[in-house]
Amino acid sequence: MIKKVYVDESKIHGKGLFAKKIIKQGETIGRIKPNPSEEDGLHVLWVSESEGHKVKGPLKYINHSPKPNACYYVDLTVVALQDIDPGDEITHNYGEDWQVE
Repeated sequence: MIKKVYVDESKIHGKGLFAKKIIKQGETIGRIKPNPSEEDGLHVLWVSESEGHKVKGPLKYINHSPKPNACYYVDLTVVALQDIDPGDEITHNYGEDWQVE
């Protein structure tokens, strides 16, 4: 994963995750290590209403976009929804209820 991405300042919010090189549609960007969390909080990914995981490492910097270019799967992989060019920020749709605090 480190060869594909880097963390930098984001125009969306705080820090973001960016592509170092082209990431092709369907390509796995990374995988979150299972780290169960029963409470919501900063960098907690909810894969269902009852299953949350505290995200550590570079993947925690994936910001929200209503038009994402990546998604998380239930198996905790992050996959490109479209080709992502070098320098593009990698984004995920957190859902309609999400907002920056």
